[in-house]
Amino acid sequence: MKKQFRNFRFVVFVLLLLLSSAQITTNAQTSTPLLRSVPEAEGVSSQGILTFLDSVAVSRHELHSFIFVRHGKVIAEGWWNPYQPELKHTLYSCSKSFTSTAIGFAVSEKRLTVNDRVISFFPNDLPDTISPFLANLKVKDLLTMSVGQSAEPTKVLLTDNWVKGFLATRLAYEPGTKFLYNSMATYMLSAIIQKVTGEKVIDYLTPRLFQPLGIQGVDWEVDPRGINTGGWGLRVKTEDMAKFGQLYLQKGKWNGRQILPEAWITEATTFKIDQAPDATPDKRNQSDWMQGYCYQFWRCRNNAFRGDGAYGQFIIVMPEKDAVIAIQAETANMQTELNLVWKCLLPAIKDEKLPKNSTLAANLKQRLATLTLPLPAKGMNAPIGSQLSGKVFAFTPNDLHFESLSFNFTTDRCRVTLNTAGNKHTFTFGAGQWIAGETTLAGPNLLGAAKAHNVGLPPEKVVGCYSWKDDRTLELVLRYIESPHTERITCRFSGKKLEMDIQFSNTPKTIQHVSGETK
Repeated sequence: MKKQFRNFRFVVFVLLLLLSSAQITTNAQTSTPLLRSVPEAEGVSSQGILTFLDSVAVSRHELHSFIFVRHGKVIAEGWWNPYQPELKHTLYSCSKSFTSTAIGFAVSEKRLTVNDRVISFFPNDLPDTISPFLANLKVKDLLTMSVGQSAEPTKVLLTDNWVKGFLATRLAYEPGTKFLYNSMATYMLSAIIQKVTGEKVIDYLTPRLFQPLGIQGVDWEVDPRGINTGGWGLRVKTEDMAKFGQLYLQKGKWNGRQILPEAWITEATTFKIDQAPDATPDKRNQSDWMQGYCYQFWRCRNNAFRGDGAYGQFIIVMPEKDAVIAIQAETANMQTELNLVWKCLLPAIKDEKLPKNSTLAANLKQRLATLTLPLPAKGMNAPIGSQLSGKVFAFTPNDLHFESLSFNFTTDRCRVTLNTAGNKHTFTFGAGQWIAGETTLAGPNLLGAAKAHNVGLPPEKVVGCYSWKDDRTLELVLRYIESPHTERITCRFSGKKLEMDIQFSNTPKTIQHVSGETK
């Protein structure tokens, strides 16, 4: 009888273990969305959001997505076609706030402190001579961008050992005394996390941050030694950005559980160093880049703080308004993008619920559902298209390493095959419509020259559209829709010759030119 009871207890234990394991697996695989509401129910004017959308439409900013959260509920969300909710988007330096969060977890687990000296983590990568400034460089100096270097050591990105190159860079100032924006400092934070935990930042954050928040499908660039880049290279969805901001708004609490200490949230988001101590009050009052820097977060005007990435990637947290705004975009002027938030959205936030306005709410819902970026005009159907199909243009030597190109035109489709450095890439462009595809050809990127760029990442998602500008000029537009950037390719045909200009949206004044000829 005792033996049977022991066997029964063992079976129950195994069943409970299996159920628990299944529950953990389910939790790890579940992408939990934020709750939804309507603006007026959460004390926000729908008209204010419509005004924001109107202002964006007539501005020079190209927004790709936007989510507005109030009282923990999404009250407005939109994606400008061809960008979609399920797509990730390159965050650029907004990645830094996630790396800072990894440091917060490591501090809370007593794996390190912000006063630890940086050289203590890398005994095998130190220069022959260690200056007093380098000896005193602390983790918090990396967090606050006050390393003491006179310029960011970007040349290190071309080497195999970024840690060694960073530590070998001379410190001109005492650490902690002078602000210098420094993405390599954030990379060092990522390297420290990997050193003390044995895991890349993305893997370390997965059970601590991504899984509790229901964030899936994350990826992050690495350096040549497999360390996440830290200061850039993270890709997540728009709602994931909003969730991250909401976690910070809730002082580290999620679904009733404190997943990150409130003390760390306060420490990480409060003023630590002045970026522009000599700025006049007038200039300071007009800039969101002169309000103080925290631990990889920026202070904003209106007593807010933000995660901030190149070309307009923002996670804006407004504690006094109990609101979070997430934006993905491509813009050349991030300050004027933020100005639209302060001008249109901030005044729309009220202290109390607003009267229900079904008409206005319906107008806003319709507007958000039909956001779109302009397509290239369909243009004419050039007879030369059928003559080009199947022809191969061989390029003269060029900086882009393009070797040859061929076209295949069918009804409302242009299929382009590009050979570059021994690799074959195929793209499909639609006439007056986007055609989706994937490519291993790296698109425009601010950090594209970094060694190991894109290594280990999945193929890039793209959409293509084409139009004839005249009977000899073909324009191809290729959007890398998990990044902020676009390529515009102009092809001019003359007899057997092809002249091709490539313009990247992140460097619009620079045009790459290649020429070729049919065999």
